[in-house]
Amino acid sequence: MTIKDTPEEWEIRATETPFVGNKTSVRTDDVVMPDGHVARRDYQVHPGSVAVVALDDEGRILVIRQYRHPVRHKLWEIPAGLLDVPGENPLHAAQRELYEEAHVKAEDWRVLTDVYTTPGGCDEAVRIFLARDLSEAEGDRFEVEHEEADMELERVPVEELVRGVLAGELHNNCLVVGVLSLIAAQQGDGLDALRPAEAPWPARPFES
Repeated sequence: MTIKDTPEEWEIRATETPFVGNKTSVRTDDVVMPDGHVARRDYQVHPGSVAVVALDDEGRILVIRQYRHPVRHKLWEIPAGLLDVPGENPLHAAQRELYEEAHVKAEDWRVLTDVYTTPGGCDEAVRIFLARDLSEAEGDRFEVEHEEADMELERVPVEELVRGVLAGELHNNCLVVGVLSLIAAQQGDGLDALRPAEAPWPARPFES
């Protein structure tokens, strides 16, 4: 048996958007269940995101710490951000986020993994990249604001992050998935066997 997620569309009898925010919205669909009953489903509509596991030559991952108001925590995270424009090339978005949040550029990019963060209540899809051959970006630093103005930046050994994840001390989903996927790739076919940086992404189609 092949274990693989597959696309599927169930009939929608009615739909409405009761809330529209600056970046996301809430949609309500009346969905026909397999037994014929109709169930109402509320979910967040999200443009999609990218995240970057930036791995340096010393086996350290670049992480940032910033305040996340919904969970009332300062979280250690990997650089990440929204797909600002529908159809935006996710590689370009990832390169932008690495520059804006860390003032770093990378020469080698691969797709580490693709995930739906909360598929029971949100359609957000995230592509997590692996970035290697890091160097300081050229030019002026990006001017950050709001929560990002208070960000801390560190390079942390992979093993230390794994310990933090398994100890329940690190909670950001992209960091958890990215770090553990990195270890799995290293112990599997190797990092050079990962998908190319512009591999197809059905959840958020784009043009190269």
